[in-house]
Amino acid sequence: MKSDIQIAQEASLSHIREVAAQLDIHEDDLEFYGKYKAKLSDELYEKVKDNEDGKLILVTAINPTPAGEGKTTTSVGLGQAFSLLGKKAVIALREPSLGPCFGIKGGAAGGGYAQVVPMEDLNLHFTGDFHAITSANNLLAAMLDNHLQQGNQLNIDPNQIVWKRCLDMNDRVLRNVVVGLGRKVDGVVREDHFQITVASEIMAILCLANDMKDLKERLGNIIVAYTYDGTPVTARELKAVGSMAALLKDAIKPNLIQTLEHTPAIVHGGPFANIAHGCNSVRATKMALKMADYVVTEAGFGADLGAEKFFDIKCRMAGLKPDAVVLVATVRALKYNGGVAKADLAAENLEALKQGIVNLEKHIENVKKFGVPVVVTLNRFMTDTDAELEFVKQFCEERGCDFALSEVWEHGGEGGKALAEKVLHTLETKESNFAPLYDESLSIKEKIETIAKEIYGADGVTYDAAALKAIDKIEEIGFKNAPVCMAKNQYSFSDDAKKLGRPTNFTINIREVYVNAGAGFVVAITGTVMTMPGLPKVPAAENIDVNDDGVITGLF
Repeated sequence: MKSDIQIAQEASLSHIREVAAQLDIHEDDLEFYGKYKAKLSDELYEKVKDNEDGKLILVTAINPTPAGEGKTTTSVGLGQAFSLLGKKAVIALREPSLGPCFGIKGGAAGGGYAQVVPMEDLNLHFTGDFHAITSANNLLAAMLDNHLQQGNQLNIDPNQIVWKRCLDMNDRVLRNVVVGLGRKVDGVVREDHFQITVASEIMAILCLANDMKDLKERLGNIIVAYTYDGTPVTARELKAVGSMAALLKDAIKPNLIQTLEHTPAIVHGGPFANIAHGCNSVRATKMALKMADYVVTEAGFGADLGAEKFFDIKCRMAGLKPDAVVLVATVRALKYNGGVAKADLAAENLEALKQGIVNLEKHIENVKKFGVPVVVTLNRFMTDTDAELEFVKQFCEERGCDFALSEVWEHGGEGGKALAEKVLHTLETKESNFAPLYDESLSIKEKIETIAKEIYGADGVTYDAAALKAIDKIEEIGFKNAPVCMAKNQYSFSDDAKKLGRPTNFTINIREVYVNAGAGFVVAITGTVMTMPGLPKVPAAENIDVNDDGVITGLF
């Protein structure tokens, strides 16, 4: 069996100008990064902005397990299937982070015969967007520390600096560091912190900004620290906005690549959904909607994280109205949620499937709370039995969801036709009455508790003293009406990753709360979640290599 990277490397790619032509994009609106990648010009949106929007389809999933779900693979395969059915379709995805690529999860280009390519480029440096975000983030950090060194005219309290440096790599030793050691000229000694680039506020700002003017306004609103008397200090006051925007000038432009079957894919931005808001850029999605009849996008991890943030943060801020949701599951993952060990998932086990399908049930209920019709798809494995597949099909149809098997990993777009037809049927027969889960006028605590109870199924919420103090401060300085971005482990509805299925009788603990004033939302850290991941005992980096001919191997 060929690996994903082998399949991708053997593929015949079209020149990106030919892919763009499918969306009626003229070569003048492409900024080429070689033959197979291009950025879309700022002028292009002005040309298409008055076009009627296409249908917006969100692909999400159950909680991830070691058994695999295939959310991105399904997104890509569904887009390819639309193309095979003669529909004008485009896929709008996030860019992968280097952290998972060299850590444990692998890349984010799809899999099998449902991939976006060039796969190695996408998973590594791509068009340099993440490097630009990292540089802009750390430039602001450098200017902040320089301000302290050069007399601290803004009266910043070094113990109330909230801006963190970032790096797009899993490096746990950087979570808590001390900077400024050495001589007096080496800076002010203070505790500092790093987070992974995909969790940084600059990433969120890039993904939520409509244009350069909006980007600069948001960058200026970033709160970097507080003064000795508790007044917020912003990036605007540090005079960092212009230089940060200059670094992001190209990064704000969406990227165009293709699938293995040459369906256009707009890939831009990449916040994690467990510790950030988990959606690709507003610019990419809006541009896609103006150029295609069907736009397939995804949100990270399970629907309790990615879909909730897509609806409550991205759609709320951007005025987007999704038309349908595709909810991805596998029989293997459902049995894992039912208590079966990974080594035993190949054997038929209807009893475990019945126990574990409650995880899917809760996700279906959650998506329906937003008023969007749901199509459930099972990413099929060879070991799935007819009895298992029929049980899941009946379970979904009893809950008013269209259902389809997906075989896109093995058969590409052809294996996604049944799913595409079900999605088209849903779009034609069921109306989306989308609305966010909560009203923005609620207090921060009320929003947190609404998400915890309604989406996670918690009995309530507990708060550390520091979190309560932070909430009071955030509301005092004017951010009571901001939506909330919950940072929670991806494996469970609860804040305990070991509680699989559909846990009950639990509370969510809020450890830390802070405001991303530029992005426009409040972040609530639950349980033991870290915004700078670490590498596993055997990182994927150990198996990645490049041969004498420059061919990369081992990249999943």
